[in-house]
Amino acid sequence: MARRNTELGLLVLASAGTVLLYVLANISSTQEIPKNIIPFLAIVLGLLLAGHLALRRLAPEADPTLLPIAGLLNGIGYVMIARLDEELAAQQALWCAVGMAAFIATLAVVRATRDLERYRYTFMLVGIGLLLLPLVPVLGVQINGARIWVRAGPASFQPGEFAKIALAIFFAAYLVDRREILRMGSFRVGPLALPDPKHLGPVLLAWGASLVVMIMQKDLGSSLLFFAMFIVLLWVSTQRAGYLVVGTGLFAVGAVIAWQAFSHVQLRVDMWLDPFQEVSGRGFQPAQAAFAMAEGGLTGTGIGQGGQVRIPYSESDFIFAVIAEELGLIGATLVLTAFLLIVGCGLRIALRAERPFEKLLAVGLTTLIGVQAFIIIAGVTRVLPLTGVTLPFVSYGGSSLLANYVLLALLLRISDDNARRSAARAAKVDAGVPVP
Repeated sequence: MARRNTELGLLVLASAGTVLLYVLANISSTQEIPKNIIPFLAIVLGLLLAGHLALRRLAPEADPTLLPIAGLLNGIGYVMIARLDEELAAQQALWCAVGMAAFIATLAVVRATRDLERYRYTFMLVGIGLLLLPLVPVLGVQINGARIWVRAGPASFQPGEFAKIALAIFFAAYLVDRREILRMGSFRVGPLALPDPKHLGPVLLAWGASLVVMIMQKDLGSSLLFFAMFIVLLWVSTQRAGYLVVGTGLFAVGAVIAWQAFSHVQLRVDMWLDPFQEVSGRGFQPAQAAFAMAEGGLTGTGIGQGGQVRIPYSESDFIFAVIAEELGLIGATLVLTAFLLIVGCGLRIALRAERPFEKLLAVGLTTLIGVQAFIIIAGVTRVLPLTGVTLPFVSYGGSSLLANYVLLALLLRISDDNARRSAARAAKVDAGVPVP
């Protein structure tokens, strides 16, 4: 239980950091300590403690750092949302509780990762169905130019957030079966060993699906995310860098075609290259984000002291700009470091996995979090054109929070399975039992 004790200590630190930020934010706005500080502390500790107890019972040998890091990011995001909009903060608090319940439920239901591999085609159908659900005329709605939402009565959600997990499971299981075929039949172009064209069917299919998402739903972020995940999994499973080359080339071709053919893509690119050409119009968001981050400087304006620069949708797409404004470069670097730690932990889990499916699934899930964080942060800082994805665990949004807690639980399940098998093997060796 040493891992769980380490995790408990880290969770206490994450909770203390969240509560401290909440107190400072309230002092900045009301000049007094919030009256609900005790209930707030109890809720934060209660949610994280519930996740910890579930891991202690259901996955005692899982990685001890992933949940505390996710809890810290979730806490930072909640405090920022609470400062921006109290009504949205109340909704986000509810989604935090639902997300933790989904986290615990996933650990309870998925008792062995290998069970998921048997339902690969079920996950494929579920993933494709969820991905295309927003195109259904009655259910799908278009918000802020992207048709990625489904509305059922007063509630709305993004099915693509859950589709990415289902497709990650399918891709991992599919490539385990096909990796030997996909490794064969390469030809050389200079120093590169490229795959035989007849084996490029899966790549072309994934490329076509990503183009459909971008064209029909006007969702550049999800399109890039799905394609990047598949190409990374293909590269890891075959160990052929040629797939990376082909995938990058196909993405470049698709990006150029989309830029020439679709006005919404042209708009995103124009605002990326020069948002200041229409500061009061189409370039207002990225320009305001740049002004806010410049206002923050190295140490920030102080928690709760931002807002001098107004950023539309600051609680979702541009929450990283708000963090950089109030916590400065230091706070923004802290958030970046947290995501790098999550990616590092995920890749370490993948490296330690002995079974190919678990290894690929861990890589796929880690890629989803890492690439999604990179896409939105790069968009806010104008490294890439802005896309409409959320910052995992930080941005406002129930669908994203729920899906990412499920994703986190699957990573921890893989970690626990790996550790248990290693411990069992070590025990057999110590007992003198031959190990195959």
